Amino acid sequence: MNSCLRPSVVLVVLALVTGPASPWGAPQAERADVAPLAIGIIGLDTSHVVAFTERLNDPEATGEIATMRVVAGYPGGTDIPASADRVAGFTERLRGMGVEIVDSIETLLEQVDVVLLESVDGRVHLEQARLVIKAGKPLFIDKPLAGSLVDVIAIDDLAKKHDVPWFSSSSLRFGADLPADIGEVRGCAAWGPCALEPNHPDLFWYGIHGVEALFTVMGPGCERVTRVRTTGTELVTGVWEDGRVGTFRGIRDGKSGYGVMVFGAQGIASRGDYTGYAPLVAEIAKFFRTGEPPVPNAVTLEIYAFMEAADESKRQGGAPVSIDAVMERARAQAALIR
Repeated sequence: MNSCLRPSVVLVVLALVTGPASPWGAPQAERADVAPLAIGIIGLDTSHVVAFTERLNDPEATGEIATMRVVAGYPGGTDIPASADRVAGFTERLRGMGVEIVDSIETLLEQVDVVLLESVDGRVHLEQARLVIKAGKPLFIDKPLAGSLVDVIAIDDLAKKHDVPWFSSSSLRFGADLPADIGEVRGCAAWGPCALEPNHPDLFWYGIHGVEALFTVMGPGCERVTRVRTTGTELVTGVWEDGRVGTFRGIRDGKSGYGVMVFGAQGIASRGDYTGYAPLVAEIAKFFRTGEPPVPNAVTLEIYAFMEAADESKRQGGAPVSIDAVMERARAQAALIR
């Protein structure tokens, strides 16, 4: 199994360590020879912008995080309530944290080295990412990666064309390993909240967290997907090329939470609970320094194809849907985007 896809529990341990004084005037980075990076944020309509900035601008940060700082933000915002109702509040909170608020993406790009694309509405990600990529700035794109699989592929194509590194991931990917004594992973059942937003494919909006957890354990290689849906529940089953089976249960009714049950050759183990963003922020900082995404872009594309295949299965009354067929159709449409 690819090392970045080890059987991992999707539990995040919040642990920010302290260290000496930074090139930003507070603590020093562990590597004094490293020039600091200026980070810009596009889209100030999610709580992630506050949580990430608190960690990236923490005067007690060490390691890669201590060598960079959020310096500018572009509010953005769209008409969906999750954006329109929150952008003003989060913008003011970042302003209060010393982040300069600018009036355009172009202005932001003149001031920064790397970008956090945080707009909560995935439908605007392609056009926003296009500006960042053409400017040659590495970027992290928060969930949902885009508003459609076609746009997901178009972002990847554009980044390849301009040789700009990017990655996207749920924070649930990064956490403590499962016990080694379960042996080789034979299957997984993942679960998590699955609120819907009518302008996005069903699982893109919130199901992405549990689906990412599933792929963290199973790795890539899913061939086909089926889906059962009721008012309060999604149940999506994937069959991998080696015959393994993984499921995602999306919860909208009753007790909710995140977790995985992993079925191994020598044992079964489960983990649950979600506690924070710190490990993801550390991975983002490392990515900004190295240009190497901790999750291969091809794996991220497969995750979104899995979710699109789940939608197609729903449209077909629960019939199995091929991941390859979904990808082929979306690639053909993405090729028409210029």
